[in-house]
Amino acid sequence: MAITQLSVFLENKPGQLARAIKIISNGGVNIRALSLADTRDFGILRLIVSDIAEAKELLQGLSIVTETPVIAVRMDDQAGALNDVLQALNKANVNVEYVYAFTGNDALSAYVVFRVDDVAHAETVLREGGVATLTDEEIKKLL
Repeated sequence: MAITQLSVFLENKPGQLARAIKIISNGGVNIRALSLADTRDFGILRLIVSDIAEAKELLQGLSIVTETPVIAVRMDDQAGALNDVLQALNKANVNVEYVYAFTGNDALSAYVVFRVDDVAHAETVLREGGVATLTDEEIKKLL
């Protein structure tokens, strides 16, 4: 099942990232993963958080905030694990638009977030390949 990623548009100038993170932190929302991509004038802060609704509400006064369905998978933290997932998606002609990763409390696991062109198809491909996708509730429970 897809999880929800928040995307926050920030001016590309000093202090904007720190301001966004402070707002989330002061609101008691835990950031599970993040990615920041920039252009000359703006950056896109992509977040996986413990409380989507609260984070979205907190950030609305700062900037435009959108929700995007993405896929998160848990894999063994070992050489080749990411390659296996990517090869399954590639074989099924699923386009990966971007990817970022994070770790949890379990030193044997790695978590990877994929933005793909067809979430439902990608989830089917992964499920058939024995790769379980995470839900928002499972992400919320990660330590």
